[in-house]
Amino acid sequence: MKAILETRDLVKYYGKGDNLVKAIDHTDLIIEPGEFTAIVGRSGSGKSTLLHMLGGLDRPDSGKVLIEGRKIGFIFQSYNLVPSLNVWENIVLPIGLDGKKVDTEYVMDIICRIGMEDKLKSLPNTLSGGQQQRVAIARALASRPAIILADEPTGNLDSKTELEVISMLKSCVSEYGQTLVMITHDETIAQMADRMIVIEDGKVVRA
Repeated sequence: MKAILETRDLVKYYGKGDNLVKAIDHTDLIIEPGEFTAIVGRSGSGKSTLLHMLGGLDRPDSGKVLIEGRKIGFIFQSYNLVPSLNVWENIVLPIGLDGKKVDTEYVMDIICRIGMEDKLKSLPNTLSGGQQQRVAIARALASRPAIILADEPTGNLDSKTELEVISMLKSCVSEYGQTLVMITHDETIAQMADRMIVIEDGKVVRA
């Protein structure tokens, strides 16, 4: 099977001399289509830097990120919802920015799956953390990306809400045939993935 996402000899260093930080140190990685991969590691291990490079938010010093010509959706720990827009407007915003027509039936299917159909006109500040993260997930799914990159998506949630959100995300990407790459420091969440990649000091130590 052809990889949907791949890194080859990826390098990202910060600082110089005694202050040199090898955030990503000659890392090779292969992600298969339809796979739910959890990338785990301690704080400062390089996992967020890696995710940002996979999504094109940061550039490597050397090496390559190869993406199988498809769109990427992001889910952030801090939700990144627009405060002045309601739930529906936040979810369809990237589609509009892309100049595409909203597939209302498809988007409503996602909204029903995440259980937010009665909150469409609500503003983000009236929602709980779990509800805001559900909206962020729906926004990432709505533009039909082949790959979803999630950066500690449950970091701000309590453990019960965390498991609910991850279960929902897992079933959504499975239903819509998407590939999910998620960064987490939570071993329980990582165990729910198809595959776990462990990073230490910018290197993959287990894949």
